[in-house]
Amino acid sequence: MGLLQQGQWVDKWYDTKKSGGAFQRQDSRFRSWLTADGAAGPTGDSGFKAEKGRYHLYVSLACPWAHRTLIFRTLMQLEDYIDVTVVEPIMLENGWEVKDPLYGFDYMYQLYLKADKTYEGRVTVPVLWDKQTETIVSNESAEIIRMFNTAFNDLTGNTHDYYSETLRASIDEVNERVYSTINNGVYRAGFATTQEAYEEAFETLFDSLDWLEARLSKQRYLVGETLTEADWRLFTTLIRFDAVYFGHFKTNKRMLSDYSAISGYVRELYQVSGVADTVNFDHIKTHYYASHLTINPTGIVPVGPEQDFMLPHNRG
Repeated sequence: MGLLQQGQWVDKWYDTKKSGGAFQRQDSRFRSWLTADGAAGPTGDSGFKAEKGRYHLYVSLACPWAHRTLIFRTLMQLEDYIDVTVVEPIMLENGWEVKDPLYGFDYMYQLYLKADKTYEGRVTVPVLWDKQTETIVSNESAEIIRMFNTAFNDLTGNTHDYYSETLRASIDEVNERVYSTINNGVYRAGFATTQEAYEEAFETLFDSLDWLEARLSKQRYLVGETLTEADWRLFTTLIRFDAVYFGHFKTNKRMLSDYSAISGYVRELYQVSGVADTVNFDHIKTHYYASHLTINPTGIVPVGPEQDFMLPHNRG
């Protein structure tokens, strides 16, 4: 497949023509696991053992799915164990542009072809790359964060568990609703190509935000008083909501700042050590507004809104 055809790879991650104007996200293709001893995880082949310096993480600071992995890399103190490359903010006809330190590639699709020369399909971030075998371990963010949650514990001494066995059923239940109606819900509204599909996604999204406000008015976190994976999966969508989704994706019934419980919750998570450093609103807004030209043909990036997620005692 030649370079001039790469644009179709970029667009294959959703297809509204075959779904009556409704956004449909495709499944990730690379689903192996990185584990403490190199044994196979729930999916994929064995052989990916947790080792310092062996793996490389490719992310976009704009992408909420990639953002999850950056947060877990920080929470689990993996900065000295897994290197990171951030792609360029604007994604156009050739997909994610990258200044690749490993192979000198200019585009992420080249990395996918190095992993599998016959690969066809979507080219996404995050990508967890194994430098030893020169292949993609995983491009599924939900699984990468679980790898980071446990695989390196013996090396780092950090044994904090954001997916503890006693809470898994509750976490999974919350994740299912949050993913379908909020994480993916903003995209279903933003990329809808019919009024009917847009309005259905819009109403479902705000129904879940109302549910979320009520839930967080009664308890500190999504599954009670313990901060879990579910909170971080939600956080990366909420932190982008007022700056991008409210206007760009037309999810404009209310801003998150209109929800007192949700707003306080986002601010609390933002204060967790290292998390604020993973949030870059210039990168986020530039990507969405300058890349999605079918939605924003001028490519103009808005200056606002003014936002301050720091609590007063944490401001410099």
